[in-house]
Amino acid sequence: MKNPTYFATAPKGMPDLLVTELQSFGATNVSETRAGAQFEGSMEVVYRACLWSRLANRILLPLKTFPADSPEALYEGVRSIDWTAHLLVNQTLAVDANVSASKITHSHYAALKIKDALVDSFAESHGDRPNVDVDRPDIRINCYIHRDQAALYLDLSGSSLHQRNYRLEAGQAPLKENLAAALLLRARWPEILADKGAFVDPMCGSGTLVIEAAMLAADIAPGLTRDYYGFLGWRQHDVALWEGLIKEALSRREAGLSKLPTILGFDNDRRVLEQARDNARRAGLDGKVEFAFQDIEHFRHSFPAQGLVVTNPPYGRRLAETNELPRLYHALGTLLKTHLRGWKAALFTEDQTLGKHLGLRADKLHTLYNGAIACKLIHFTIEESHFYRDARLPFRVKPAELSEHAAMFRNRLDKNLKQLTKWARRDGVSCFRVYDADLPDYAAAIDVYRRAGAAAGSDPSEVVEQWVCIQEYAAPQTIDPEKVGLRTRELVTVAQLVLGVDDDHLFYKTRARQRGESQYERIATERRFHEVAEGSCRFWVNFEDYLDTGLFLDHRPIRQRIGQQARGKKFLNLFAYTGAVTIHAALGGAVTTTTVDMSQTYLDWARRNLELNGLDEKTHRLVQADCLQWLSQQRQEASYDLIFLDPPTFSNSKRMAQAFDVQQDHGRLIRQAMRLLQPDGTLYFSTNMRNFKLDEDIQTLFETKNISSETIPHDFKRRQNIHHCWLMTPKKIGAQSNNVSLWPTR
Repeated sequence: MKNPTYFATAPKGMPDLLVTELQSFGATNVSETRAGAQFEGSMEVVYRACLWSRLANRILLPLKTFPADSPEALYEGVRSIDWTAHLLVNQTLAVDANVSASKITHSHYAALKIKDALVDSFAESHGDRPNVDVDRPDIRINCYIHRDQAALYLDLSGSSLHQRNYRLEAGQAPLKENLAAALLLRARWPEILADKGAFVDPMCGSGTLVIEAAMLAADIAPGLTRDYYGFLGWRQHDVALWEGLIKEALSRREAGLSKLPTILGFDNDRRVLEQARDNARRAGLDGKVEFAFQDIEHFRHSFPAQGLVVTNPPYGRRLAETNELPRLYHALGTLLKTHLRGWKAALFTEDQTLGKHLGLRADKLHTLYNGAIACKLIHFTIEESHFYRDARLPFRVKPAELSEHAAMFRNRLDKNLKQLTKWARRDGVSCFRVYDADLPDYAAAIDVYRRAGAAAGSDPSEVVEQWVCIQEYAAPQTIDPEKVGLRTRELVTVAQLVLGVDDDHLFYKTRARQRGESQYERIATERRFHEVAEGSCRFWVNFEDYLDTGLFLDHRPIRQRIGQQARGKKFLNLFAYTGAVTIHAALGGAVTTTTVDMSQTYLDWARRNLELNGLDEKTHRLVQADCLQWLSQQRQEASYDLIFLDPPTFSNSKRMAQAFDVQQDHGRLIRQAMRLLQPDGTLYFSTNMRNFKLDEDIQTLFETKNISSETIPHDFKRRQNIHHCWLMTPKKIGAQSNNVSLWPTR
């Protein structure tokens, strides 16, 4: 005999998970529908679905489908069913109806009509009628009328299966239990559990995610704590079968509880933590899961080596209006990166953009619905390769709450902006530093990048678009973290107020002391580039993916100087980064340019800069190579008229033959570069090492002139040691250098 067809309902975003779950119960011919899944199965399969489904809302037995284009047609269709097969006259019933796109427009009226038809059929055949019990009826009838077609179901679940009966109290905006289970399944909790991983919810509220994670881990049937189902009063209920399944579930629970992994929930609200403990006790998990008080911004706890974090951070109108949400997410990201490296994480949020404040690159997204609200479950791998410094606003404070120190900072920034804007307009500068740790309490560099008008007939000084990049210097560990956090919030708030940019044009990064090429390392993968100009040159800059933007603002004068000297010359750019100096030389009239860098990423960036300026790569060659090796392989006749040499302070890249230290190795590097310079050529050597000392041998071998002061731009005058720069030329024939070997061995 063919098994009957049933229907399991579930919230949007879950039907594919529900199909897999139903199949695990032994259901056959399972197919996903818009509102759940249709399946076939024995009564045992149906009972297992009611007892064990973590995802379904209801399990429905279809009774009849019929036309219902009028109240009379609906009444007659219901009267035609033999209700005595399902209900005794002394039992109770309830009717739920849902109407859409039909001539019958009122759901409550439709439910009354169905009830009347059912009880009238009993009155006619038995002389008496069943009573109505809207809360716990013996049977519950569901009717869906769509486009004048009625579908009548017997609700075997009785009430929504998400109600596990353990959560009598809940915090604000709690997750429904089946949504919490879906989040855990999407986050692959069963797989992490199989690898003996732990589970943590750092903002657990009343504990729904923690309890559902524990029930899944302990193999506890989610319906085991329920004392009411729609089939218990159904005339076709198989009591022996059901009691056998309950006995099996109790045995599985006992075995599962003996091997629970570490499962933890934390919150900063002691009241909801008590609710969480009470909920866990009702779920049979007393002493099996741990709830503890922790503030997300001052977290102190030790964790196992691997596991899963799933959390649903608070999202309320008050938090949104006070801009506390970015701060909350930033603190969560710090917790994950500090305490839970090697774990997996999944964050359920109404506002996907808040996930950027974690400082973690997302692996994937799932859309699930919290009621009618489409939310995102964002998945992360908590490994260093996935970390990035958040280039977006971390958080702000209300302008009225700024401290006296912040008012001083605001005055200084406003004064700097007015002075530097006049200078920038006069000298045609569109990208400049407006503040550089002028006040010790606000230790940051703030740079302004402007895209000026370029359309025909437009004012070239007119600002079309402006971006602001804040790089805050990392505070010493001895300073109170709360004080550091307040200063950061004030820094960002004041910068936005004074510079007049919206969130999409303001970028924030933290800058620690750098060694070598660490400023070049990728910190995000947004891949958003913006066009800016420097004189006649145009460049692509990126504010999010790297610590630096692709354009060193303090090198502006040396770029302009090389551009002015490049006409008719062959130019070589070593450690070229994104090729900005090459663009100046090429547009200045260099007959050829050669741009050498070890990074293909930055050479691709340089290629885009060439294309942006209409320059042909056939004339302007790009070379991916370790500059030291490349120099040693060049023949002396491959000479250049103009060379720019700007090595990193330190590099131990795996792609280099050996580690490079500019103080120790610059002599050899300069000698090799000077070997390729024409007798009347010029080499510019630059370094950002603050305490750099030029080797005396170099000053003996070559004509050298320290031009650092000439190459520090007006907007960097506050930091005269931002870089050091020398102009170098070969000594004339007959000079002392002829008796000195240029190639000493090391």
